[in-house]
Amino acid sequence: MGKSTLLNALVGQKISITSRKAQTTRHRILGIQTREHAQFIFSDTPGFQTRKMNTLNQALNRSVTSALQDVDVACFIVEAGYFGEDDAKVLRLLPKGLPVILVLNKLDLFASRFELPADRDVALLDFMKKMGQAWSEIGGRPDQSEQHFAEIIPMSGKNPTDVQRLLDVLEEYLPEGEARYDADTLTDRSERFLAAEILREKVFRFTGEELPYASSVVIDQFKMDGTMRRIAATILVDRDNHKAMIIGDKGERLKKISTEARLDMEKLFDGKVFLETWVKVKRGWADDRAELRAQGLE
Repeated sequence: MGKSTLLNALVGQKISITSRKAQTTRHRILGIQTREHAQFIFSDTPGFQTRKMNTLNQALNRSVTSALQDVDVACFIVEAGYFGEDDAKVLRLLPKGLPVILVLNKLDLFASRFELPADRDVALLDFMKKMGQAWSEIGGRPDQSEQHFAEIIPMSGKNPTDVQRLLDVLEEYLPEGEARYDADTLTDRSERFLAAEILREKVFRFTGEELPYASSVVIDQFKMDGTMRRIAATILVDRDNHKAMIIGDKGERLKKISTEARLDMEKLFDGKVFLETWVKVKRGWADDRAELRAQGLE
C-alpha cells in the first residue's frame, strides 16, 4: 500500500488511482475528510522523479516542490524497514521549520519481509533510530538533533484502527479556522478528471511491466444523458507497439481495461456509465508542452 492507497483510506473513498508500479500519480489531488470538529485536506502529489527528466517529469517535480510550500504538516511515508536513495532525495526536499510526521507504512508486512517474527519490535526500533539519523544528516537540520521528526507512526494502511490513529495525531497539527469544504466533499477534482484517472489506472494494471510510463488518457467527451454518463476517452501512447500492447489479441485487453474502468466509474459516480475508448499513437507527447498543458500537467 503506497501513499495514494493510504490517502484513499484516510478519506474513506477511492479518489486517487493506485498501481503496483511506482510513480503512478501525475496530478496533485486533494482528498478531504471531515470530522465533527476538524477537516483534513490531504494533498497527494506525484512521486518525485529522479530518473528520466523529460518535460513531463520536470513538471511533476515542480508540482511536488510547490505543494510543500502550502501545507501545515507533512507526512513522510516510507515502507517500514526500507529507506532507499529515492526516499533520501525526497527527504532533502522537505522545508525547514515544517512539522514532519514519519509514517512507517506496511507494518503488516514488516516481520515476514525481513523474517523477524521473534524480534520485530527491536528491529523496528533500530529502523526508527536509523531514520532519525537520516533526518539529521540528510535533512540538514542540526538545530533539531534532539527531535528528528514531530511524530513517528508505525502503521498499516489496511488496518482501520491505524488509519484512525494517524488522523488523531494529524488533528493536533491542524490550524484553527473554518472548514473550507462541505462535509460531504471528498476531493477538489471533477468527475471528468476522475474518469480519466480511473481509465489510466486500468491501463497500468492490465499491461503489467510491458508498457512504459509514456501513456496517458484524454477525455474527449463527458456528458449526462438523463442519469447516465456518456464518456468518450482516448488513451495516448508513444509508439505503435505500445498501442498493440493495450489493444491485445483481437482487442481483448482493451475490452478488459474499458470494462473494469466503467465498473469503477459506476461505483464512484453511483450511476450508469457508457464508456467508449480508443488508443492513439502520439509520438513525443511527454515532451510536448501544449499537450501537457491540455492535460493539466504543465
